[in-house]
Amino acid sequence: MHEQKLKIAVGGKGGVGKTTVAGTLARLMAREGRRVIAVDADPAMNLRFTLGIKANPAPVSDLKDLIYERTDAYSGYGVYKLNPKVDDIIDRYGAIGPDGVVLVVMGTVERGGSGCICPESAFLRALLRHVIFRENTVIMDMEAGIEHLGRGTARGVDLMLTVVEPGMRSVETVGRIKELGEDIGINRFAGVINKATDSAMVAEIKERLMELDIPLLGVIPYDRALIEADMEGVAPVDRGGAAIERIKEIKDRIITLLSSSIVS
Repeated sequence: MHEQKLKIAVGGKGGVGKTTVAGTLARLMAREGRRVIAVDADPAMNLRFTLGIKANPAPVSDLKDLIYERTDAYSGYGVYKLNPKVDDIIDRYGAIGPDGVVLVVMGTVERGGSGCICPESAFLRALLRHVIFRENTVIMDMEAGIEHLGRGTARGVDLMLTVVEPGMRSVETVGRIKELGEDIGINRFAGVINKATDSAMVAEIKERLMELDIPLLGVIPYDRALIEADMEGVAPVDRGGAAIERIKEIKDRIITLLSSSIVS
């Protein structure tokens, strides 16, 4: 039986807990026997903490010599390859963590006022495109602007999972992510409410998500166990607690959701 392909991008405003959700989903899916590639595409580069990996591998954007060699940027003509060789990068520069999750860190690219069209950016796009279309299970921790995703790459994403905390600014960020995602070809979105303490606020956020046509997959309660895990330097999934149990339910709902979309 073929393994179901799951390509999930996790986004949200800074501080909402999207990295905790992304890392925990990656670990839980790996425990099901999947080869999981966890992509840290957030400039903060904190995904390793929620995966339980002690140190980040080298950010791909820092591999300047390799990037310039693969893109032929050393030619001196101001042109370079947009589709460089990237099929060995995960094995060479990924870090294998608990449960066999493979972490790759994209890193950051310096951008001018109108964005960056440069060898580093082209290389990161090519790598992400390769990972999404060649690997079976991919969990991406995105920055709010989903900067790394291009039009061709985004069409390979099965789900944009948006994480929102109580507060309207967080909901506004989700709306912006949906707008950006639709512009580049993502067609399936879902939401998760994190750090929930007040049922009235949860109901209000759920209503706002419905207005955005974003189905709610679950509500994660505020859980001190997550804070304790961070203080102890332990991955949240290894610490356990009410929040992790809820993320397990969300993981099952994601798989069901995407399975039904494949069948239909």
